Amino acid sequence: MKDFFTYGEIVPGYDVPVLNEREARAAAGILFIGAFIGLTNGVMLGSAIFSEYFVTFFAIDFTMRIIQPRYAPSLLLGRFFVRHQIPEYVGAAQKRFAWALGFMLAWPMFYYLVIDFQPNPIKVLVCLICMTLLFLESAFSICLGCKIFNFIKKEKATHCPGGVCEIQTKDPVQKFTFPQKAIVLLTVLTLSYGVYAYMTKLETKTHFGKMVKTKFTKMMTSQEELDRIQAAKEEKEFEDF
Repeated sequence: MKDFFTYGEIVPGYDVPVLNEREARAAAGILFIGAFIGLTNGVMLGSAIFSEYFVTFFAIDFTMRIIQPRYAPSLLLGRFFVRHQIPEYVGAAQKRFAWALGFMLAWPMFYYLVIDFQPNPIKVLVCLICMTLLFLESAFSICLGCKIFNFIKKEKATHCPGGVCEIQTKDPVQKFTFPQKAIVLLTVLTLSYGVYAYMTKLETKTHFGKMVKTKFTKMMTSQEELDRIQAAKEEKEFEDF
């Protein structure tokens, strides 16, 4: 019983309870896939069935994370996939704070998607925030909740993911040359155009998708171009008539 209420693991050489960041990142990746499938099904297919099951799992999982992470389902799945890798230990306190933020997002989502189904853009925005946090942790080991914890606590956290809590200088391999900066900028511009093309040119089959596409198109297109599109649409409708 004492072990159950001990939050984090006691590891020799660490002055605070710690958790394995590798399994946390793996779990974040698993949850991100579920959230992405749920969002795309809702927006593109108009189906919320997968999201209802996923949000239920998500809420239960984050409840277990803040109570006792060694029994959280997604963390156990993550542990399975990284069980042959050397653990990367991080402080348990800041991870618990970060997961508490996820907990506060999960249960309202559970209520409005499962108990009292009320889909609207605000719910989609909350889902996108959750997906962003999961993606940052799984792909880049960036824990925004840990950064917030370190900002508001008087005693600074230690053993953060990637060692960002400790003061350090960048090695040459971490810095960018001018050609590398140009490549990064070109990549960002290309990806941004890809998102724009996806949102404006791909046919959508749900009311929400059409609403988002219309607003996004108006925001990114000049008035002259909008008038031309509207004229072409009216001409096509007249020909069909």
